[in-house]
Amino acid sequence: MGEHGWTFEPGEGVVADPLHGARYLYELYVRSDAHYTGRVTVPVLWDKKQDRIVSNESADIIRMFNSAFNAVGARPGDYYPEPLRGDIDAVNARVYSTVNNGVYKAGFASSQQAYEDAVVPLFETLDWLEARLRQGSYLCGKQLTEADWRLFTTLIRFDSVYVGHFKCNLRRLIDYPNLWAYTRELYQLPRIRETVHFGHIKRHYYESHPQLNPSGIVPLGPLIDFDSRPPLRPLGGWHRAA
Repeated sequence: MGEHGWTFEPGEGVVADPLHGARYLYELYVRSDAHYTGRVTVPVLWDKKQDRIVSNESADIIRMFNSAFNAVGARPGDYYPEPLRGDIDAVNARVYSTVNNGVYKAGFASSQQAYEDAVVPLFETLDWLEARLRQGSYLCGKQLTEADWRLFTTLIRFDSVYVGHFKCNLRRLIDYPNLWAYTRELYQLPRIRETVHFGHIKRHYYESHPQLNPSGIVPLGPLIDFDSRPPLRPLGGWHRAA
């Protein structure tokens, strides 16, 4: 991501725009709305028939994917089940504010106080999540829900990017036995591993923020084995630390 924002420019791990051959994402925003002057953000859900953006809000898109396409061949599964919605919403609210968004608050803080105001709640929530996973297989009980996937996207990047690049270094993911095993389990689920490209993740962060990394140097490490199996329990599932 350079001066023109999100880009489709050729590079390792970059997926080209298959519809219009756009070079920059802002071109698609303008194609969708010629008068658009707002921020250009990801993700983007695009309607190929109407040739326009449906949504650029991840919280809305994940809900759409959960149910809006059920009648046209979506895979079975419900990640926002009615009985768990209150719990899911509560977990999402805390995780978004202090973890998903918290790493960015810390990374782009312009004062020591602002940095500490972000980092302390971040690790308080990670501690809370670590304890929560002692009680159940997933964040909201025995069933995978959207709360797990919303957390996963931050956890999978945590040690590779946020610990160093954003100075979120009180502890690492691998220092949390339950969160570490949980993240590996989600990563190893069918069709998940193939969507995660650590080289691409690191290049994006370390090359996109010259104010944080003026040299543009991308670290070679850390070497993390997400393919190692979480320890198993006799009754199935992975073992949680007491």
